[in-house]
Amino acid sequence: MASAPPSIYPNTKQIVAEIPTYIRVFSDGTVERPRETPFVPPSLDDPNTGVSSKDIVISQNPTISARIYLPKLTHQDNKVPILVYFHGGGFFFESAFSQLYHHHFNNFVSQSNAIVVSAEYRLAPEHPLPAGYNDCWVALQWVASQSANNPTEPWLIQHGDFNRVFIGGDSAGGNIVHNIAMRAGKEDLPCGVKILGAICSHPYFLSSYPIGSEIGTRFEDSLPYLVWNFVYPSAPGGVDNPMLNPLAPGAPSLAELGCSKIIVCVAGKDQIRDRGVWYYEAVKKSGWQGKLELFEEDEEDHVYHIFHPESESGMKLIKLLTLFLHE
Repeated sequence: MASAPPSIYPNTKQIVAEIPTYIRVFSDGTVERPRETPFVPPSLDDPNTGVSSKDIVISQNPTISARIYLPKLTHQDNKVPILVYFHGGGFFFESAFSQLYHHHFNNFVSQSNAIVVSAEYRLAPEHPLPAGYNDCWVALQWVASQSANNPTEPWLIQHGDFNRVFIGGDSAGGNIVHNIAMRAGKEDLPCGVKILGAICSHPYFLSSYPIGSEIGTRFEDSLPYLVWNFVYPSAPGGVDNPMLNPLAPGAPSLAELGCSKIIVCVAGKDQIRDRGVWYYEAVKKSGWQGKLELFEEDEEDHVYHIFHPESESGMKLIKLLTLFLHE
């Protein structure tokens, strides 16, 4: 006997939206993220790296939290740079608490001798953009506020150098870095704190017109296109919203970026490699007065350093970013 079509069963759970292999949204409101790595707890004195981590609550409404990492410091150490980090995952999966990022930051912090505040922001589709952008701004504001007279986070108070505050992120997080830096060019952070530098690793940008390797492809069917329409369906201008296309008509000038130096990192085999270079060139031509650097790893793919922080290429990038944080 043939099965009846599922449509006659109104309570049957059905997929109502998806990005194949990445995310599925069901008719009952549940969401599956097949590629997301498991969450892991923080750890004091990680046995492999000596790095300590803990989870902190930044805001109750909306719920914004973070995992903070502290390097193993000797008594000779002066205060160290603070890196506020925004994880990748297309704005719709992964977490500051995931195994992937926890492993990466234990390695990164042990090598870079910096405090990392890895922000946990709300994800689409439950919370479409711009919620994630706003959460990351609140996280940065909270970090800056710890330099005031009534701070709450001892690791930042005792060991953080608020004259060396950086922001960083990979993929969608690299896009967040750009948007936070633009906002910092217009809005003051608490206590007069300034962003010293920004790390844009394999940043996610797009426009309605193809560039580079996008030309001659089914551009509007590409993953970057699908992601934006999924995470910000109401975006004014669609993919030409200035948050995704910094060169869109009416977008604010990149000369307004609110930091003193930027490094843009790309990978030669990455689908969005050309957009990272495009962004670098646009900042270079904008009249922005800071120090700008481009780094490319020719034979690597998207966010290789997150997946393989202990690889030769991953360690090479960590060393480069350590110089960026300390020079």
